[in-house]
Amino acid sequence: MLGRNPEENRKTETGIKQKNKLELQIMLKLSKYIKPYLLSVIAAILLLFIMANADLALPDYLSRIVNIGIQQSGIETAVPRAIRQSQLERLALFLEPDEQNLIFDAYQLIDPETDDITDLVDEVPGLAEERVYILRDLPDDQLEIIEPIMARGLVILHGLIMMSENPEQAIEIMGELPIDPAQIPPGMDFLTMLEMAPQAQLTQIRERVNQQIVEFPQTLIDQVAAEAIRTEYQALGIDLGQIQTSYIIQTGGIMLLLSVLAGVTSVSVSLLAARTSAAVARDVRKDVFSKVESFSSQEYNQFSTASLITRATNDVTQIQQMLFMIIRLAFFAPILGIGGIIRAVDKSPNMWWIIALAVGLLLLLIVVVFFIVTPKFKLIQQLIDRLNLVTRENLSGMMVIRAFNKQDFEEDRFDQANRELVDVGLFLNRIMAAVMPIMMLIMNGLSVLIIWVGAGQIAASTLQVGDMIAFLQYSMQIMFAFLMLSMLFIFLPRAFVSGDRIAEVLTTKNIIKDPPQPKPLPQPNRGKIEFKDVFFRYPDAENYVLKDVSFTALPGEVTAIIGSTGCGKSTMVNLIPRFYDVSQGNVLVDGIDVRDVRQHDLREIIGYTPQTGVLFTGTVESNLRFADQQATEETLQESLEVAQATDFVFENPEGLQSTISQGGTNVSGGQKQRLSIARALVKRPPIFIFDDSFSALDFKTDAALRKALKEKTGESTVLLVTQRVATVKSADQIIVLDNGEVVGKGTHHTLMETCQTYQEIATSQLSKEELA
Repeated sequence: MLGRNPEENRKTETGIKQKNKLELQIMLKLSKYIKPYLLSVIAAILLLFIMANADLALPDYLSRIVNIGIQQSGIETAVPRAIRQSQLERLALFLEPDEQNLIFDAYQLIDPETDDITDLVDEVPGLAEERVYILRDLPDDQLEIIEPIMARGLVILHGLIMMSENPEQAIEIMGELPIDPAQIPPGMDFLTMLEMAPQAQLTQIRERVNQQIVEFPQTLIDQVAAEAIRTEYQALGIDLGQIQTSYIIQTGGIMLLLSVLAGVTSVSVSLLAARTSAAVARDVRKDVFSKVESFSSQEYNQFSTASLITRATNDVTQIQQMLFMIIRLAFFAPILGIGGIIRAVDKSPNMWWIIALAVGLLLLLIVVVFFIVTPKFKLIQQLIDRLNLVTRENLSGMMVIRAFNKQDFEEDRFDQANRELVDVGLFLNRIMAAVMPIMMLIMNGLSVLIIWVGAGQIAASTLQVGDMIAFLQYSMQIMFAFLMLSMLFIFLPRAFVSGDRIAEVLTTKNIIKDPPQPKPLPQPNRGKIEFKDVFFRYPDAENYVLKDVSFTALPGEVTAIIGSTGCGKSTMVNLIPRFYDVSQGNVLVDGIDVRDVRQHDLREIIGYTPQTGVLFTGTVESNLRFADQQATEETLQESLEVAQATDFVFENPEGLQSTISQGGTNVSGGQKQRLSIARALVKRPPIFIFDDSFSALDFKTDAALRKALKEKTGESTVLLVTQRVATVKSADQIIVLDNGEVVGKGTHHTLMETCQTYQEIATSQLSKEELA
């Protein structure tokens, strides 16, 4: 490339190869979702093949209606069904002896004086007046042999008859005549003279005429032969109108059936494509959701929530739409295009360059459009992520925005994200809007050029009108085939971007995995928790959040963890259910390292209440049963009583059926925390973890809840994370954290004497009387 050194060119080529390799890997990754529906795809391809052949057959049948049904009055073949004896014998004069034998063997001579003509005279009225040769019932292969012989003979015979009647027209059609019309004696026609000519002269004339016929285009031979047969049928009194009408109706009926077949297969293919693409999208969406559910906090932090939502919805929809287009168009377009080229060239080999010119212009247009829109398709998905992010932040933080009077700022922020997306969308729409008129101009120019060139060939008798019409329709089909493929390749980059984003989620490796050979937890579970020399730091962080943490939490006891904000309290309890894994050391449950146990089994024995109460859309009952679907009504009410939630739940006439809106926005922070605590209690596990779950409760409710909780969880291990000294005063064991290190361990009274950090926290919250 100009302006680049070899090293830059090499890097560019490497980048392109890596991109192509990545796109191939994406397709292979997502192709596994199509395997369960492979039969549907194969069925769709077969139906597309049928539909394409039906569409390709229609122009051919239309050309037959024009060429044969209209121009040739329904006469399909150069082998007449009936011909007068005098005419056939004259025709035989210009045939070789073996050809004469074939022709006379193909016909049966009917004499009205000796043969029964009752069944034939209605169809061939002229049979009542003279002898007529009637075509025998011959197989198709024999008809194919005698047809070119009859065509040649009919052309010669018709030309000689015209020479007798109109020499100038005969010369126009046949060129040089075998004999000068002026040499024919008065009162005698040329055919009568030939019948009387010596055999040597007749052979010479026949050879000369045959040489002229060989140079005739086949279309001219067909038309002249059909005109000769039409003249013969008129002489015999055969109803040409009935023959023409019958042919047109028969051929039109076939076209109608083909159109119905194409319509039925089109609907069937669309149905199969829609069902397959929707099913694949469902499976991909399910796997994306399952994968996200399996993420630990470490993997979850790699993606924004808005981006994950976009990937599971909009990106999957892009894959669904593209798969539908691939099934519907990617297989149909090549069949239609290749079949159209073959059939068009068969109709008129001399006009192939017109199609090549139009296709070249179309491909040039598509290549230009492709390089313009591809970067924009990649950008538009990122802009959708951005818009979703801004929208989600505004909806979730509406109260804060109002409190700080930032509505105008957030409206501008949303408007900017919205405008960026709209601008890109409008740019793409303008490109597409400009492309369509240009394509129509190319197609209309193609039509005009075909008609102009075809008219010249029709005038030269090298092309029939019906063939030109068929060629025109095949050209349109070829153009549409290339148009469909081109548009498919334009939209593929957006699908590749979406596929890449989906594959990025699906291929994200989980840091926290179940062990290859998991150990079972002891039965019955006691819930004893041990931290042994635990160190932890977040991925890509340099400093440890937890350093050399060691303690034991025993069943039947409440172990409280207290410390200043950001000292690692929540991080420490998150190591127990394996939301994170320790960097060094061990976390043991009933003597077994949590990393040696299946995550499901481990979390099955833990009742967890996070810092922020999380409720799901539904009812109070459905949220409580989230912990145990088989829980009884008594268990639910008992858990609510312990959590001090019966007052606001049963004050509502609906009770347990009270509605909980999305995210629990229709209940207060304290009510949300109490319902979260009640949900954990419904589970009745051997281990309870309350991660600062009492922060939104007043002191009275806090005290009542802790008292009831002590009675309810008497045999369980309770870990209580808090910043309130009043909440931990009655705990059996208090762990004091400072900058990730355990600086104190013991009861409230012990720590007041031995731990300065705890003393500072306690004196900052409680008076001397309360501490005493």
